[in-house]
Amino acid sequence: MRELGRRAKAASRVLALASTADKDAALHAAADLLVGRAADILAANAIDVSRSESEGAPTTVVDRLRLTTARVDAMAAGLRKVAALADPVGEVVEGWTRPNGLLIEKVRVPLGVVAIIYENRPNVTSDAFGLCLKSGNAAFLRGSSGAISSNVAIAAVLREGLAKAGLPEDALVLVEDTSREAAVEFMRQRDFVDCLIPRGGRSLVASVLEHATVPYVIDGDGNCHVYVDAAADLDQALDIVVNAKTQRPSVCNAAESLVVHEAVAERFLPPAARALEGVELVGDERTRQIVPAVGPASDDDFGREFLDLKLSIAVVPSLDAAIAHVNRYGSGHTEAICTRDLAAARRFCREIDAAVVTVNASTRFTDGEEFGFGAEIGISTQKLHARGPMGLRELTTVKYLVQGEGQVRT
Repeated sequence: MRELGRRAKAASRVLALASTADKDAALHAAADLLVGRAADILAANAIDVSRSESEGAPTTVVDRLRLTTARVDAMAAGLRKVAALADPVGEVVEGWTRPNGLLIEKVRVPLGVVAIIYENRPNVTSDAFGLCLKSGNAAFLRGSSGAISSNVAIAAVLREGLAKAGLPEDALVLVEDTSREAAVEFMRQRDFVDCLIPRGGRSLVASVLEHATVPYVIDGDGNCHVYVDAAADLDQALDIVVNAKTQRPSVCNAAESLVVHEAVAERFLPPAARALEGVELVGDERTRQIVPAVGPASDDDFGREFLDLKLSIAVVPSLDAAIAHVNRYGSGHTEAICTRDLAAARRFCREIDAAVVTVNASTRFTDGEEFGFGAEIGISTQKLHARGPMGLRELTTVKYLVQGEGQVRT
């Protein structure tokens, strides 16, 4: 593991100085190779899928694992899209001149080696590589045992793309040992890893919190809420709730809980229950009085990320109670308010502790591409060094350049 880390670190020093043109050339070469070698990648993926199915993995897990020609094409398109984005490296964030004549500039630079540990999503191998490369970082990747054949095949293609563009192949280093012991060792490469990003469920995040000795950014749970205020446009709110819950329920920015002001609960909840047909609804006592078909919700239900067609519902007496409920049970990801009351919207935005707060819009918009970042490496639910969707800029840090003309401090 140390040798893999050393190789990634050496490559990162070359990448930090690479031109935008060279990085873009590598991205385009890798994209072309993904398409050209799709048959090899799909054959490797078929091995993973077959093994997963034979082990009785849930359908949702198999679907995340399975690649198709269209999904490989999408991976290639993603690399080309990243190539078209502005290069953040070298950007002058701000600059000023001191009274003594010193010129100080704050400039973006790569993090160095970005380590990513992730579960059964082989497309992450390509996505992470592309974002790391464009931001001047080496990608040090450790995927799951379930996707190892796919990841090895994809990584080989991407490394060939780097070589074609004259960049070091070790700008992408894949750990092929998928044992738990190797994962723990991966999280402890302090001499080589500048930032670790876990992409996976609670057990993976818990393992990082327990074992990692390198700096990390948590791509955490998405226990997202939609609060329907007393002053909400109820038709609009209904559309938002249905979209936030059902458009893609297995992702972190899907809504998991609905909070409704008691002033509109009797008018809103019955049509909401009908519109959410196929969704398992659980709620508090007041919710069940209004819609008896709703099941009872436990405290655990209100705090859980279901990642499925299930939704908890709470009726609250005030905006204060709504904010308290969301801050108590939310995971700091995305929280939404539906209201026509500007003062209520402002209070909700100010007092909710989350990476993203939306007003009259679905939680599903918390996404790097939807935000205009072009792509993302994950969505951070912590506060240092990045928060919310992590695009290219979030894969950089800064340094200060100070230019003088012989000044000395007295």
